[in-house]
Amino acid sequence: MTGWILAVLGLFVVQTFLPSAMRARSGEADQIAYLRSNRDARPPAPVMAARMERALRNLMEALPVFLPLALLAEIKGIEDGWALTGAAVFFFARLAYVPAYGSGIPLLRSAVWTVGHAGLVMMVAGILG
Repeated sequence: MTGWILAVLGLFVVQTFLPSAMRARSGEADQIAYLRSNRDARPPAPVMAARMERALRNLMEALPVFLPLALLAEIKGIEDGWALTGAAVFFFARLAYVPAYGSGIPLLRSAVWTVGHAGLVMMVAGILG
């Protein structure tokens, strides 16, 4: 389980850079000035930067569920079964969530989010079972 915990935390670290990277990628003068400033005056985010900010916020909402479940599985010594599979499903769904959100394809983001949360349910089943 340690590997999945580290993978999810690594994904979190990468996602923290994406909103700023998308602001920089826009090339807009006000975005570049904002990134170089003390960030007191925040201009409206370009579409992709706003999507990456929302995707990051969503991961921050899911981490307080994933991490305790993963730590419980680790403490219980669970090395296989539903808990481990659920952690893998959660990670890969969260990995797919970023491009799904960025693409703007209707319902794709929601479908990927649902798969990720199914992974959390699998983790609960593996811990309780």
